[in-house]
Amino acid sequence: MEAPEGCRRFDVITIFPEMFAALRDFGISRRAAERGLWSLHCWNPRDFTEDLHRSVDDRPYGGGPGMVMLADPLSRAIGAARRESPASRVIYLSPQGRALDHEAVVRLAACPSLVLLCGRYEGVDQRLLDEVVDEEVSVGDLVVSGGELPAMLMMDAIIRLLPGALNDADSAVEDSFVDGLLDYPHYTRPEDRAGAKVPAVLLSGNHAAIRRWRLKQALGVTSLKRPDLLAGRVLSKEEKLLLEEFRQESRLATFREE
Repeated sequence: MEAPEGCRRFDVITIFPEMFAALRDFGISRRAAERGLWSLHCWNPRDFTEDLHRSVDDRPYGGGPGMVMLADPLSRAIGAARRESPASRVIYLSPQGRALDHEAVVRLAACPSLVLLCGRYEGVDQRLLDEVVDEEVSVGDLVVSGGELPAMLMMDAIIRLLPGALNDADSAVEDSFVDGLLDYPHYTRPEDRAGAKVPAVLLSGNHAAIRRWRLKQALGVTSLKRPDLLAGRVLSKEEKLLLEEFRQESRLATFREE
């Protein structure tokens, strides 16, 4: 069945469809699904096997540890998904893929439908990947037990960008990485917590001063934690000034502590 017009469709190929209840039934993604912004369709390759034991894996040619997922059940599952959504882009969650970053999430969010292939065991028969996969995506230089958690992470990032998913549309605009910087620090009540006070500027009601402070903090935090993000950024005159102010204030604070 086709997803409603304007609804992002996710077809997930997984032997553990129950895992995706975490995304479907909780938080922002649940509310977005209830609003008709996205739909989930899970396809278990075990349902597309032709043997008595519903096998989805076998020993690797050439020897070695572990098992490899069979091409045919996966191919049939992907084919069933694509018959319902022919224009879908097929994504394989793999540590060998392109790193998932904000730019990639924005690009994938523009796709009306995605088929997400979640591997298990030692991997998937390469012939299946060569045959049907449009793109491989990695969530980091690490190995996890399967593609389900990476798929959910990618889906959640995409869902947050869908218009109407967040109660406050500005939340997505102000997230880390949206403008190439890490997020600024956030504070809430109480104003004084065991002597640690909320920065006075945030209590001032001066929106221009607050904007300036937040930009300064975002630049400073990025320079400390992810200097690589600043290395390729052309700073405006204001940003250069604010970053220098942050560094001077940090040096002064360090001097006082000493």
